[in-house]
Amino acid sequence: MNLLLAEVAQATQRLADAGVPSPRNDAEELAAFVHGVKRGALHSVKDSDFDARYWEVIARREQREPLQHITGRAYFRYLELQVGPGVFVPRPETESVVGWAIDAVRAMDVVEPRIVDLCTGSGAIALALAQEVPRSRVHAVELSEEALQWTRKNMADSRVDLRQGDALDAFHDLDGHVDLVISNPPYIPLTEWEYVAPEARDYDPELALFSGEDGLDLIRGIERTAHRLLRPGGVVVIEHADTQGGQVPWIFTEERGWADAADHPDLNRRPRFATARKALP
Repeated sequence: MNLLLAEVAQATQRLADAGVPSPRNDAEELAAFVHGVKRGALHSVKDSDFDARYWEVIARREQREPLQHITGRAYFRYLELQVGPGVFVPRPETESVVGWAIDAVRAMDVVEPRIVDLCTGSGAIALALAQEVPRSRVHAVELSEEALQWTRKNMADSRVDLRQGDALDAFHDLDGHVDLVISNPPYIPLTEWEYVAPEARDYDPELALFSGEDGLDLIRGIERTAHRLLRPGGVVVIEHADTQGGQVPWIFTEERGWADAADHPDLNRRPRFATARKALP
């Protein structure tokens, strides 16, 4: 074992003691970041090349600063995104939401499907859809100027139509012409603030986390926005907390112009997102 791997072992224990959920992964990621190598090449770093700054970033992670804030990057499906203070860090759970949306769009008999991403944050969802559905026309909206500083960086060379504004009042020029609306909105109840992981509670923007007493305020608003934007037969896909699986599909009722409302699990088989189809006339 070289010096770096020995230090990684010690760092793993320190992070575990601090309550970090994935201590080994994070210790190795930070070692690779500081030393400019891939995780699989940590064994190749010479003892003489060990960089003591490794312990500085480990100390930051011990304080529960998000790994992605320290490295300045987050991975989402096939993307590497720039992230930091002011923008929500994309989570692996959302990848299954996007995967379902991609399959749904590909199944549509539409040459150039039009997609709208509400509350785009870092742009992860919109960029993934633009990349994996090459002929799609993707539009995204974000309210926060702090978040948009990161979104613009990530979308600098993309074909996504990015706008600043309120998700509930966005894209009136697209009313009735959208094939798919997707969103990972804030959905944590205000009453659960103290139970949120420190990485999210202390570092993610509150605007991207909390939405009323039951966490469903913005989802209720997005239901009406999606209905306005979608063509008949168009689909909405919306992420929610794993404790809200029994509630969100009921927002998309037949009385409000929806059909086929259903809930879906993520890769951990936890309820993660709801879908519905705008009813035909």
